[in-house]
Amino acid sequence: MRIHALHKLYQQRLARSTRPFLARGGRIKRCINCMLLPNLCICSIKKTVHSRCAFLILMYDDKILKPSNTGRLIADLIPDTFAYIWSRTEPEIKMLTLLKDPQWQPIVIFPEEYCSPENLLQYNGISANKRPLFILLDGSWAQAKKMFRKSPYLNDFPVLSFTPKNTSQYLVRKASKSNQLATAEVAACALEFINETNNANLLNLFFETFKENYLLGKERKNLPKNATQFELIQKMFEL
Repeated sequence: MRIHALHKLYQQRLARSTRPFLARGGRIKRCINCMLLPNLCICSIKKTVHSRCAFLILMYDDKILKPSNTGRLIADLIPDTFAYIWSRTEPEIKMLTLLKDPQWQPIVIFPEEYCSPENLLQYNGISANKRPLFILLDGSWAQAKKMFRKSPYLNDFPVLSFTPKNTSQYLVRKASKSNQLATAEVAACALEFINETNNANLLNLFFETFKENYLLGKERKNLPKNATQFELIQKMFEL
C-alpha cells in the first residue's frame, strides 16, 4: 500500500484540528486509506501507472477530511501527485517552489467563462520540453471560484477548460452546475487531453468503483454477488 501526498495531508490536517470532524458519516469506521467502509475497501486494486504529467491538488481547508473526496483516487494512480491546503494570505512555500521548478509546465484547470481568452490553453500550448503540472482547485463551486480569484501566484499560468460531453456521474452529492465534475473526473479529462487514454480510462473506472462502493456504504449494503467492477478494473490494471 503506497502512502501518498493525500494520505499525508489528511493526517496533517487531522492533527491540527481543534475538534472532531463531524460531517455526515464522520463517525463511521472507515479504511483510513480509501475512506470506504472496511467491507467495501478498494485498496487491493490500487496500482500506480506511468504518466508524463503530474497533478497539484489545491484543497479548500477541510476538504481533505471529507470521505467523499475523490482527489485520493488521482494520487492512487498518478505517482507525481502533490496536495496542499489553500491559503489566501500564506500559501505553502513548498508549493510555490514546486510551481517554479523548471521541469514543470503549470496549467490551471478551470471553466473558460472565468478567465480571459488569451489565457486559454490549446493542445499545441503544451511544452515539448516540460512535463504538464495540472492544477486542480478542490472545493465547493463557491470555494473553487474564490481560490481562482484570490491566488495571485496562479495568475500567470495558462488555463485549460473542458466542456464535458456528459454531466458528472458523481451521485454522492448534487453539483451546483450541470457541467460540474468531481475532481477525479476532471483529472481524467486532463489525461485524455494529453492522449493518455488508457490512464484516463483507468481513473474513470477507479472513480466509478469508488462511487458505487461509497453509495453502498451509505445504505449499509455489501457488494452484490454479481458485481463485476472489481474484475473489470483488475483486468485493465494488468494491461
